[in-house]
Amino acid sequence: MLSRMLIAAGLAIAAPAAGQRAPAPVQLPRTILFVGNSFTQGAHSAVRNWHADRVTDLTGAGYGGVPALFKEFTLEAGLAYAVSLETQGGQSLAFHYDQRRHLFDRAWDVVVLQEYSTLDRDRPGDATRYIRSVGQLGSLFRVRNHAVKVELMATWSRADQTYQPGGAWAGRPIAAMADHLRLAADRAKRTNLSVSGVIPVGQAWNRAFAAGIADPDPYDGIAFGQTDLWSYDHYHASTAGYYLEALVVFGHVTGVDPRTLGRNERAADELGLSPDLAVALQAIAREQLVAR
Repeated sequence: MLSRMLIAAGLAIAAPAAGQRAPAPVQLPRTILFVGNSFTQGAHSAVRNWHADRVTDLTGAGYGGVPALFKEFTLEAGLAYAVSLETQGGQSLAFHYDQRRHLFDRAWDVVVLQEYSTLDRDRPGDATRYIRSVGQLGSLFRVRNHAVKVELMATWSRADQTYQPGGAWAGRPIAAMADHLRLAADRAKRTNLSVSGVIPVGQAWNRAFAAGIADPDPYDGIAFGQTDLWSYDHYHASTAGYYLEALVVFGHVTGVDPRTLGRNERAADELGLSPDLAVALQAIAREQLVAR
C-alpha cells in the first residue's frame, strides 16, 4: 500500500499541472561524419587545427579542418550539428573501409566521403576502386541508419597535375581534372543507391577561376586582385580554398544559402580572409549549388 502511495505521489509530481503544457522534447543535434584525407584535414593551411575542440576527431589526431569550418557555419546559422571526422593523409576510401571502419561503424545522419585526389594513386583517373569503396561504405552506413544521407565530395584540380610535365592531366585546361573527378562521383552515385548526392567543390573552384576571383595558374604568379586557392605545393588548398570547400559542403548539406553568412562571417575574420573575399566565395558557392 505504501509503495503504491509513493508511486502515485511521484506521478503527481512528474505530471504537469492542469492548464500547463508538457515540456517540449529535447532536440538532439544532427550527426555528421567526414571521412577523407588531407583535403578534409585542411593540410598545409591555418585551417588544419582551427577550432579542433569543436569537433570530434575519431582518430585522436586533433584535426579541425573543413569539419570545424562546417561547424562554425552551422553555429552562425543557428543549426545544431554534432560534427565528427575520421581522416588519414594520403589515403583512399578503400583504406578507411579496410582499416578504420571500426572507428565509425555506427548510426549517422549525414556522411561526407572524400576520395584520394586522383581517385587512384597507381592509376590516376581510374574510378574503379572509388566506386567499389563508395558501395562498401554506403552499405555499412545504411545498415546502421537506413535514412542516412551519404554525400560524395568531388574535389578540385591539382595545379601540379595540370601544369607540370608528367602530370596526369598535363597540357589540359585547369578545369579538366575537377570535371573528371565530378564525372567519377556522378558514376559512383548512379552505381550505388546508398548515395544521396554529390558535393561540387571542384566545380566551385572552376567557377571561381572563370569569375576572376581566383588565379587559375599559380606557377606564373598570382594576378593582382585575385586569390590563390592552392597552398604552397600547388596541390593542397590554401585557407581560401578550404573556406570555399567548406561553404559548398555547408550549403549542400544544410540547404542554407552560404551568402547568408555575410561579410562579417567569423571564420573568415579569424583566418585572415578579407570581408570582400569571404563574400565573393560565398557567392561562388551559392551559384555552384544552384547550378549543381
